[in-house]
Amino acid sequence: MSINFELVAEARHDLGKGASRRLRHDNKVPAVLYGADKNATYINLNHNEVLKSLAHEAFYSHVLTINIDGQTERAVLKDVQRHPSKPRVMHMDFLRINENEKIRMHVPLHFINADIAPGVKQSGGIVSHLMIDVEVTCLPKDLPEFIEVDLKNLHVNEAVHLSDLKLSTGVEVVALTHGAEHDLPVASIHIPRGSVEEAAAAATPAAG
Repeated sequence: MSINFELVAEARHDLGKGASRRLRHDNKVPAVLYGADKNATYINLNHNEVLKSLAHEAFYSHVLTINIDGQTERAVLKDVQRHPSKPRVMHMDFLRINENEKIRMHVPLHFINADIAPGVKQSGGIVSHLMIDVEVTCLPKDLPEFIEVDLKNLHVNEAVHLSDLKLSTGVEVVALTHGAEHDLPVASIHIPRGSVEEAAAAATPAAG
């Protein structure tokens, strides 16, 4: 079941580093909302509520509702700035959406059936996840929460590529629009190096 995220925000008119410091001291997160041929709107959000939302993987690839002083905007998260050593969110950027214009977003990959893949179950291989997300372009209504990568048919020394991903209607992988040479592997199965070396050593006759 899809999750709906709504953030309650307040417009802010006092800008600058000093103003942002004061907001953070009051447990608020300064943020900006831009795009859709409108002027940027500067807002602040409750830090605790932001942390709760950021704990959900889906928050990063969802169309969000931002309620600003009673007025709602639809947007996607474009950037989060975090404190380098503390569990603090320093700033957030949101991009307004136009329901009739395509957006580009990074969508997480969910890998399934690794345990029954022939390369793992029969050959003792291990799975390498070469990507954790993929950039797609689509209309906001078609934005997937995640993309499933099914490994059930993968053998040793085989890989799942971007072109193998099963996408819903209207969704395109951005890399593939640049040509076949950008059809990169997403996951592969290989025999651990140590096992290969042990097998090679066992097959080599001892010196007499």
